[in-house]
Amino acid sequence: MGAIVPVRRVTPFCAILHGHDEDLPPAREALLECFGPLELESEPYPFTATEYYRDEMGAGLRRTFLTFQRLADPAELPEWKRETNELEARLAEALAARDRAAGRPERRRPVNLDPGYLSAAKLVLASTKDFAHRIYLRQGIFAEITLAYRAGRWEPHPFTFPDFRAETYHAFLTRARDRHMRKDGLEAPRSPDANQA
Repeated sequence: MGAIVPVRRVTPFCAILHGHDEDLPPAREALLECFGPLELESEPYPFTATEYYRDEMGAGLRRTFLTFQRLADPAELPEWKRETNELEARLAEALAARDRAAGRPERRRPVNLDPGYLSAAKLVLASTKDFAHRIYLRQGIFAEITLAYRAGRWEPHPFTFPDFRAETYHAFLTRARDRHMRKDGLEAPRSPDANQA
């Protein structure tokens, strides 16, 4: 029988899908109010993996990642997803008004916020959608292990989103993981493969 031990803390993380340059600062500011001080911010990566979001978000999308300084209980993930859903709704109203003032077409969803967390072993994202590879948490929120960290590299799963499957984001995610390891008091980056039940 395995001993029950306190869960290790994780680093909160958010992926922001956005279009216009001016969409990012208000999204960042809202997330800082939700998660606390910023730790790392990635460059905006061109998002070309799918056209799924084009109708509601427009063309020329980019994805930016934020990580936050605090260590948190992973059980908070459902609250993070519900909070970021509310932030998306508020940002949609504010950015639609900005689009109108600039004479641009209004977008139903100017930003898409995907919260999750980083640990030594994995990147986890929250979702409101149930699939075979997702575990129900509570409050209508599911968790997905999007990437695993093994043998010094990020490894996708068959269900991993196409843009996360590519290695485009992996250098930033490794940097964020290294920061997490130092915060968590772990000695050095390593591959925690052997999680025995």
